[in-house]
Amino acid sequence: MHNELVILALEAIAVYFLVLGSHSLRRRFGLAHFYALIGGLTAVMSWVTDAGVRTEVFGITFMVGSTVFYTSLLLGVFVVYVFDGPRATRIAISTIVGVSVMVPVIAMVLHLQMRLSGVDPLTYVPIPGLRVNVASVVATMIDLLFLGMAWEYFGKPEFRMRLYLRSFFTLLGVMWLDVLLFASGAFAGTDGYLSIMTGTLLSRFVISLFACPFLWGYLKWQNSCDGNEIESRPVLAIFLEVAEMKRDLSLAREEIVSRQRAEKKLNAVIVELQQALAEVKVLRGFLPICSSCKKIKDDQGYWNQIEGYIKEHSEAEFSHGICPDCARKLYPDLDIYPEDK
Repeated sequence: MHNELVILALEAIAVYFLVLGSHSLRRRFGLAHFYALIGGLTAVMSWVTDAGVRTEVFGITFMVGSTVFYTSLLLGVFVVYVFDGPRATRIAISTIVGVSVMVPVIAMVLHLQMRLSGVDPLTYVPIPGLRVNVASVVATMIDLLFLGMAWEYFGKPEFRMRLYLRSFFTLLGVMWLDVLLFASGAFAGTDGYLSIMTGTLLSRFVISLFACPFLWGYLKWQNSCDGNEIESRPVLAIFLEVAEMKRDLSLAREEIVSRQRAEKKLNAVIVELQQALAEVKVLRGFLPICSSCKKIKDDQGYWNQIEGYIKEHSEAEFSHGICPDCARKLYPDLDIYPEDK
């Protein structure tokens, strides 16, 4: 009995560390590997549970499927909800529920295939019971959804509950809810229903005491490193995504305002450039000019009056007058000449 207890504890510790360690790598690799891991653990949990693998310790029956694998899945969904939010949690829940549905279906198909082929049944692939598996899938889905609501409920400011108590009561609440849902769905109406219920409630209490330190330690570690913080969300956030929707809308609104401001600045710059281009024409290069009549030779080889050439190649306008030197030369008989300017 002592050896069985040690082996069970070591198995649980190994799987707990595997799940929590996989989640801790999300900042570097994302959550894809984590979802794959919990999907695989869900399949193993279903096979082990259907096979009825259990351990008797001090008169208490511990199902290996729930003690090791189901509890590790709870821890995984727990930390995903706390640190990654309702959206990532729903993906994790969908993965667990989806695999939980597929495993018994695959098992039944394999047994049917063997029967149709005239081959001996696959004794190492347990035949699932429909009622038990339906109860398991439904209970699992409700448990995982309830986990987020219980965590937020126990985190209300008026309770002033410390982190280890909040973690324990949330985990224990989910464990006991699973017992009530699964045992009622799978065994209600049978002779051993009450004994199964009582024994499972006790074993789940012990499992919660055992698993809570791992959960609490991981929450404190992640809360203190890399700026991760435990957020307070509405109790129904796992359904409604109220917090995430508000954050997304706020970010979208800020992005729209920022783009509008940038667009206004860009339009103003475009207008200024257009005005500058409309007002400025620049004469560049060498201009061949006659040293006598001052005509300018254009690109086509024609000689043009200087005022005509400048007017064509710029925005300048000419207003004719006469300089004093030309006035004296053209009108020598006049006594008054324009002043030199």
